[in-house]
Amino acid sequence: MKMKSKWIAIVLALGLVLAACGDDDTTDTTEAAAPDTTEAETPDTTEAETPDTTEAEGEMILTDSGVDLEAGTITVGLLSDLTGVFSALVQPVVTGYEAQIEAINAAGGINGLEIVLEIRDTVYSVDTHVQLYNEIKDSVVTIGHSTGSPHTVAIKDQLAEDNMFAIPLTWYSGWSDPAINANIVPHGTPYCLESMNVLGYLLDQNPDAATIAIASNAGDFGQDSAQGAKLAAETLGLEVVYDGEAKINAADEATLAEVANGIIGSGADLVWVTTSPGAYSGIYGQALAAGVTATWSGSFVAWNFGFLGEESPIRDAIQRDWIFAYPISPWSADNPGTAAAREVIQAFDPDAPPYEYYLEGVLEARLLEAILNAAYDSGDMTRAGVLAAAKSLESMSWDGLAPDQSFVGDTNDIVQRLVNIVRPSAADLEAGGSGLALVEADYTSDIAAAYQFDETCFDAFG
Repeated sequence: MKMKSKWIAIVLALGLVLAACGDDDTTDTTEAAAPDTTEAETPDTTEAETPDTTEAEGEMILTDSGVDLEAGTITVGLLSDLTGVFSALVQPVVTGYEAQIEAINAAGGINGLEIVLEIRDTVYSVDTHVQLYNEIKDSVVTIGHSTGSPHTVAIKDQLAEDNMFAIPLTWYSGWSDPAINANIVPHGTPYCLESMNVLGYLLDQNPDAATIAIASNAGDFGQDSAQGAKLAAETLGLEVVYDGEAKINAADEATLAEVANGIIGSGADLVWVTTSPGAYSGIYGQALAAGVTATWSGSFVAWNFGFLGEESPIRDAIQRDWIFAYPISPWSADNPGTAAAREVIQAFDPDAPPYEYYLEGVLEARLLEAILNAAYDSGDMTRAGVLAAAKSLESMSWDGLAPDQSFVGDTNDIVQRLVNIVRPSAADLEAGGSGLALVEADYTSDIAAAYQFDETCFDAFG
């Protein structure tokens, strides 16, 4: 299956993309708290309990499910929202993933073994996510991509029973909880630390700011971010003059007007809003029309390059008012990792527009490659062996594509705290970039650096 997403699909989705790890206001995620694990409660582990020992290129390699040394293949599952509410975001992620896997295989794969992707469309449904996991789990060695926090939480117990890990497309701080993350390999900065980083940066740049307005969607994405903003405000001495946490329903214009009016009436110096691109632009546009002057920010998932289109009514204002953070480098960043990722993507799909979510897919595939190579080098490519390799990865470098990360140690040792500070730039868009200009790479505020995860910032699944 080759997923090649097009420019028009991304542009038309301006009002649809919320957050790959977040909750959609119209999506039933009830099962996330108590997923259907009937099949996983009595898994067929016969093959895993008695792994094959096969000689590969003079080395003895243990295998069970998903690795066929005779056929020369490693099969990896991707549970991805390709046609649901987040498809405009996830499609380019999967394209970037496929592009990098093709490049890995062309360079010899994993010691001569070709990576084969089993891609399934979850349509952003928890029920479908669990169903598709059960359909492919016996034929894959791991889940190389899992869209959504509630969806990934819904399979975590089955992952543990099957000795597999999953790489989630989500930046939920709940992955810091040992009760959740035993079989999860998260990457990037959690939403709440993202908030702390950006607000710390903004106060450094504007020490006279004294007040802040905060608003968000309900659920793990929105409230994790909002809680981080509140923690930062308390530490920085900012007065929260409007609290709209969990008040935004991106599909309900009345709530957008209510939040916009709350921000307008607050007179805040800083505004932090975490929601979809369409909802954010609606709130921001109403505030602009009312004459609000403030520095605006929020979680990076609110960004869409359509804001900088020639016909966009917020094109000029957003370049003046907005500054935020990305967990990966912007498309036009000048570093070896991003340059290599751009080359891989453009070779795979020449029609791919400049868009950071392609880069996210490359990043995930490179993380998978490092884990599989480590498992091969250990001589154990069983699912348990691959999981152990993932949890033993002491240093992962993306050569500037994203801040380096370790996966060994306790929560506060391994959680990513660095972000890339960016701002909208029409000049970057016109020069062939995505419309994001890098302000500062690998930034962390004092607040984010010092924050200790004794618990998640927002407990969405407790």
